[in-house]
Amino acid sequence: MKTITLPDELTLNTSLSLEIYNYESSQEISKQQILLNKNTFSFLQEGTKEVFFDNSSYSIDNSQFLLMKSGHCLMTEKLSNVQEYYRSVLLFFSNEAVLQFIRKFELKPTGSSLYYSTYSFNYDSFIKRFVKSLLDISKLSKSFQKNILDAKFEEIMLYLIELKDVDFLYSLISNSDNKSQKFIQTIESNKLNKLTLKELSFLCNMSVSTFKRKFEKAYAMSPIKWFQDKRLDHSAYLLKQNNIRPSDIYEDMGYESLSNFITAFKTKFGVTPKQYQVN
Repeated sequence: MKTITLPDELTLNTSLSLEIYNYESSQEISKQQILLNKNTFSFLQEGTKEVFFDNSSYSIDNSQFLLMKSGHCLMTEKLSNVQEYYRSVLLFFSNEAVLQFIRKFELKPTGSSLYYSTYSFNYDSFIKRFVKSLLDISKLSKSFQKNILDAKFEEIMLYLIELKDVDFLYSLISNSDNKSQKFIQTIESNKLNKLTLKELSFLCNMSVSTFKRKFEKAYAMSPIKWFQDKRLDHSAYLLKQNNIRPSDIYEDMGYESLSNFITAFKTKFGVTPKQYQVN
């Protein structure tokens, strides 16, 4: 699968620190490999979106929007059932724009060490007006856009700080030099997501062979066996806590058939899923 680099592959002036793009598509994509060279707001307008990052994942509809850190991610876009197309207003911005904003308003982190690569926010009347103004600005000359976008960037960031405090800003500019920690974080955050080894390798920015070798060194077992064990443990929890049927969860656990799920479950726990529920 070809990796798409954004915003480089769009018709934008990538030398600018702030850029708007009104993205529309009639084609769905599934777990497309994306390299974001800039931080990105994705103000979803039509359709649904799912993203996987190294330490977080979200699935949203057009009642929400995303703030995504630059880096590797997997992206799924599905068309609206009503309009039969997908649309998102994208606002790209550099780390330098974030740093200038932090310095200007003398913002300090709260001390939290839990930084994530993506955040989800709900739309409200303020955000809806903001997005509409971005679309109006996108129709203006590029020279005028540059000046007014600086003010619009401050506007949206100040508003989100009021809603969520400042830590999301420091997430955008944080750069962990501990590659081993980032590797483990990627694995643990996606252990219940149905991602292939190739997709996980992409999130870790390494080849599949390197990923396997590093995984086996860290976990002392193969990736396939480890992920299977984690998903079976989770299925056991669901069966006990939620009292649901095995037929309701086997696909979510990564199995193509109910019989394969039952066989794997019995191999691990010594009983069938139904027997496990009644014990």
